[in-house]
Amino acid sequence: MERLNRIDMLHEMLSKEPSDIFLNYALGLEYVGELDVEQAEFQFKKVLELCPDYIAAYYQLGKLFESQLKNNEAIHYFKLGLDLAKTQKNNKAINEFGEAIFMLEDS
Repeated sequence: MERLNRIDMLHEMLSKEPSDIFLNYALGLEYVGELDVEQAEFQFKKVLELCPDYIAAYYQLGKLFESQLKNNEAIHYFKLGLDLAKTQKNNKAINEFGEAIFMLEDS
């Protein structure tokens, strides 16, 4: 299935369930694939409005800003995600956020 068809399909599903966290997150990922950073950012931030504990959205926002060489913004979202991961005792996410922060702060 072409990416644009998936985007259209996700928009159609979201028209029926606009608050579905996974659909909003999936749409953000599709926009990343299309290199539409503005729409991707919008979708990931919408996910966090709907569910501030959706840890993957923090990581995706960090990676999105990192890809634009906006390191301060990237580190901001990585640190928010790291704090959440610690609260959730999610060791895998703690390691991923820690590594992402280290790589940006070390560069």
